[in-house]
Amino acid sequence: MDVFAVEGLPEIRPGDDIAALVAERVDLRPTDVVCVASTIVSKAEGRQADLDDYEAGDRARSIAERVGELAGEEKDPRFAQAVIDASEQLLIDHPIMLAVTPFGHITVNAGIDRSNLPDADLLLLPTAPGASAQALHEQLDARVVVTDTSGRPFRYGQRGVALGWAGLPAARDWRGERDRDGKELTATVQAVVDELAAAANLVTGEGDGGTPVAVVRNWEFGAHEGSDELFRAEEDDIVRRALSAWGGEV
Repeated sequence: MDVFAVEGLPEIRPGDDIAALVAERVDLRPTDVVCVASTIVSKAEGRQADLDDYEAGDRARSIAERVGELAGEEKDPRFAQAVIDASEQLLIDHPIMLAVTPFGHITVNAGIDRSNLPDADLLLLPTAPGASAQALHEQLDARVVVTDTSGRPFRYGQRGVALGWAGLPAARDWRGERDRDGKELTATVQAVVDELAAAANLVTGEGDGGTPVAVVRNWEFGAHEGSDELFRAEEDDIVRRALSAWGGEV
């Protein structure tokens, strides 16, 4: 497969038509996978905010104080309030705020970004990345993955992950197929939208490159069963249950 960044996109602002801007710069094919950074989806959807928009409550002030003590620096309780407001649940609130978003993604600080924001203090994740991906899919006539970067338990560093997708399943389900020795596979479900997001992140980068969209070309899903299950249900997530038991639901 080929992966390339879409060059020449402008700074995205509220109300901008991402699909039109992409289509002006690349001749897409229906089999392409267009990986769009959630940052520009959020900007187009007006998800910017300022710290002054938040009035910190007692809980936010307590979190900021505890996190600040551990970090050895003062933390703004208004940011803690922004994370609380953007979260369905905080699994832990120190030494980091690990949040469950309303659409099921679990990430630090509810995925709120503070970089590459010329007109605001904060950028919140899209409200419904799946719906955002579906709209882009229909406009572009190509498969779409809305991406973000996220840390990983047990490893240093971040990698691209999928928040929403349209035009393809989230995963290849290999269960029922056989390996080279004829043994039936019983557990393997491959999260292809995360793998596509990670591949896109290799060419879009993380800094000041200004290339928030990548196209994956000549990749095929293959003759596999598909699955749209990506975010684990709470009852199936042993790590989430362990965190709640360790830190208490907060």
